[in-house]
Amino acid sequence: FGVVNGIEIYSMKIDSKVTSRFAHNVITSRAVNRGNVHKEVVFDVELPKTAFITNFSMTIDGVTYPGIIKEKEAAKKQYEKAVSKGQTAGLVKASGRKTEKFTVSVNIKAGSKVTFELTYEELLKRQFGKYEMFIKVKPKQLVKDFEIAVNIFEPQGITELEAEGTFITNDLQNIIKKTFSEKKGHVSFKPALDQQRTCANCSQSVLDGDFTVRYDVKRPTPDSLQIVNGYFVHFFAPTNLPKLPKNVIFIIDISGSMSGREIQQTREALLKILDDIKEDDFFNFILFGSDVHTWKETLIKATPENLDEARKFVRSIDTEGMTNLYGGIMRGIDMLNDAHEGKLVPKRSASIIIMLTDGQPNVGISNTQDIQAHVKKAIEGKYTLYNLGFGYGVDYNFLEKMALENKGLARRIYPDSDAALQLQGFYDEVSNPMLTDVELNYPENEISDLTKNSFKHFYDGSEIVVAGRFIDNNQNYLAVDVRGEGANDALSYTTHQDAEQTAKAFQEQEYIFGEYIERLWAYLTLEQLLEKRIAATGEEKENLTAEALDLSLKYKFVTPLTSMVVTKPEDYDNQDGIADKPTEGKVKFDAVIAPSAQSPCLQTPLHIDGDPHFIVPVPQKDDAICFNINENPGTVLNLISDPVTGITVNGELIGDKRANNDTKIQNTYFGKIGIANKYLHLQLIVTPEKITIKNGNEKTGFTWLDSVTVQQDGLTLTINREKNLVLSMGSGVSFVIVLHQVWKKHPLHQDFLGLYVLESDKLSEQTHGLLGQFFHGIDFTILELHPGSDPKKPDATMIVKNKELTVTRVAVFWTVSFSCKTLYWNASKIFQ
Repeated sequence: FGVVNGIEIYSMKIDSKVTSRFAHNVITSRAVNRGNVHKEVVFDVELPKTAFITNFSMTIDGVTYPGIIKEKEAAKKQYEKAVSKGQTAGLVKASGRKTEKFTVSVNIKAGSKVTFELTYEELLKRQFGKYEMFIKVKPKQLVKDFEIAVNIFEPQGITELEAEGTFITNDLQNIIKKTFSEKKGHVSFKPALDQQRTCANCSQSVLDGDFTVRYDVKRPTPDSLQIVNGYFVHFFAPTNLPKLPKNVIFIIDISGSMSGREIQQTREALLKILDDIKEDDFFNFILFGSDVHTWKETLIKATPENLDEARKFVRSIDTEGMTNLYGGIMRGIDMLNDAHEGKLVPKRSASIIIMLTDGQPNVGISNTQDIQAHVKKAIEGKYTLYNLGFGYGVDYNFLEKMALENKGLARRIYPDSDAALQLQGFYDEVSNPMLTDVELNYPENEISDLTKNSFKHFYDGSEIVVAGRFIDNNQNYLAVDVRGEGANDALSYTTHQDAEQTAKAFQEQEYIFGEYIERLWAYLTLEQLLEKRIAATGEEKENLTAEALDLSLKYKFVTPLTSMVVTKPEDYDNQDGIADKPTEGKVKFDAVIAPSAQSPCLQTPLHIDGDPHFIVPVPQKDDAICFNINENPGTVLNLISDPVTGITVNGELIGDKRANNDTKIQNTYFGKIGIANKYLHLQLIVTPEKITIKNGNEKTGFTWLDSVTVQQDGLTLTINREKNLVLSMGSGVSFVIVLHQVWKKHPLHQDFLGLYVLESDKLSEQTHGLLGQFFHGIDFTILELHPGSDPKKPDATMIVKNKELTVTRVAVFWTVSFSCKTLYWNASKIFQ
């Protein structure tokens, strides 16, 4: 939760009720404007990716303004109507590893109070034998009344409960209170004001990080069935089963873009994984660059001798060539087919393919739809495919579709220092299969709207959850047939439950929130409909979309098909903001409401356009700085240079055809932009006439009349005919180059380019350059506001790093007047 302009947060409470793994979370924040002028307060919270927002409201001076969930297009129209009036704008951001952002802001009168209340729900997943609830804590200031309260009710009984925070010091450790007894568990964390300080007299808060609650339940039987008001939920997690042998093939991208840290981290992860492979397992490695290489011709048993040999092989893995993803994955499928047909591997075993890539296919079959079709036909449901996308250069949607079509899932591996641990962590999740071909069968004539009830694998420490609705709402009894294949024999039994047994287990009504099993069913159904929709096409996709939309609206979930429109009080221009559910691998809109005095320029990415006109948003100040470059045509400016990612962006200036006779001023613009990545050996050169890609000594040329998408190793370029182009290269940052065309016979002006940078935080903190130096924040103070030469544009003194600059408030941002030499001095020396 964040705040600006000295607004005081005097209360922040996170209240979580967990009933049968289903969590209902309410975040309530109260703030007051103690100043004598109106100020803006920002409610900014990070939520788990697996959660759905279900409610949001603001209460200002006793009046509540609720958020309303609508179908996305209807919400978008309302939102755009507000934008067209200059009232609001959305921030384009990506969600993080575990979280996504919700942000809303409002102006508060002097002496007024505001209360924000956000509700979100999620089904807690079981991994490594525990359910995990994850809460992001970041109040950004000391809070008089701060509290996290988690109340858990599990009718099976609780066996263990733990809570920890990444920010918890020895002093704070005793403040975490944990108790559990039988069915109830309670966690509270309520630090006093002084306990929140980073030091005795500091005003900074130590509360900055992740707060995690983990627990597990008693399992006298493999199943727990609960029936309430015509809905049921079935939890299946057998224990003490013998380990099932597994056959795992690692298919590793070794193309040139994997060189350096990525291949080093991959080797490191594979070496740790080899330490965990069991002697009954079979395994192999397949490497794909331009060609496909295998370690062994067949699957190999994990004997100590073979594991030692494998370690030597892994240490020798190096990069070469391009990306023959299709060849690598088909070789893996063929190898598994041969192993099963030749009875090389045990009949009762789980076969898994784990594929890791950081790029997009460009050798062999490179059309992703063709690859999906071939892979699905080859696997025929026999094996589970997991696709790991390393970094941001991958086509994540393709990887996700292909994995889901083959009973697996996709996971993004973030290119950070802990990438090897991320890879190993994923392997740990799927390294212990206990059952294959699990089916939970319910009476067809009694149950409707059943969630997924057949599963290729059940992994140790996880849990299978199935929910459904009774056709007859008054039915009180359910019997379930359970089937699966274990290491030694088949699993087969019938379990049953009646509503009266559930009612007895749920006598403590204060722990229950509404129709929790019905909402759990809706949540699980929605999650699975949205997952199916990813790989669906045509009429099937339309039907899944319609079904998911109906559920989203009925149960008020903010999903990728709905948005929540937040309408502000009439006193503040009736502005609307939009809350969207981000989708992995795409650009997202956060829920952002800008005050009417604020400019859309604050909500756009950092950019340079026009008469080299830099717009630098400063979100922490809810402000922006604007400055121009006064330099001669032909000058080449270094705009961005990042030694870590290897990305460099330069721009060459052009001038008008002649000086303006009225002003004698020669305006300048960007006539050429070059973007290079030294690690990928790629370069893009753009002028208003043509677009050139250089890959080593090879050149590929396009014109602005083209409308194409080009994918080379580590590079994705989309040209939108005569409008703009979008380039993604390497680290995850994207560049948009806009073509500005003028009348060809114009006596003065000529075509020029603009540069916009999306997700600039993906570049390292060592980034410099005229634009790059601003990517990781800038702080300034405005003093001595006074009338300027134009009464509508006041002047002021800006202090940056103890240097004083004269600035002018133009419309909604501060302009800084620089000569070229002053610019270089001030921009590169002061701001860095």
